[in-house]
Amino acid sequence: MNRLNVLFVCSMNQWRSPTAEKIYQDDTRVSVRSRGTSRSAVRSINAKDLGWAGLVLVMENKHRNRLLADFPGQTKFLEMHVLDIPDDYQFMDTELVELIRSATEPIILSRVG
Repeated sequence: MNRLNVLFVCSMNQWRSPTAEKIYQDDTRVSVRSRGTSRSAVRSINAKDLGWAGLVLVMENKHRNRLLADFPGQTKFLEMHVLDIPDDYQFMDTELVELIRSATEPIILSRVG
């Protein structure tokens, strides 16, 4: 079975997207990475990340807008979803984990069954 490449994106790649990456790192349905849109992010997103991704899950609409503006060619045909998860949580916060799972699972299930 081919794994779906899922890229999680937030601003600084410090709390939300690394939490999502950690949650799904051992999930056999997906391969995961996390990146940030800010130039000062722990791991900043680049065109190679978007080329790798089969699915991009951003935490807020501003992340989607940034990707569309900065990478118009790479995002043109890329499936992207906004999870609507605010920057109110620390890494692996139990509420953040639950929000990520409840927002992400239906999307992954629709892609991999």
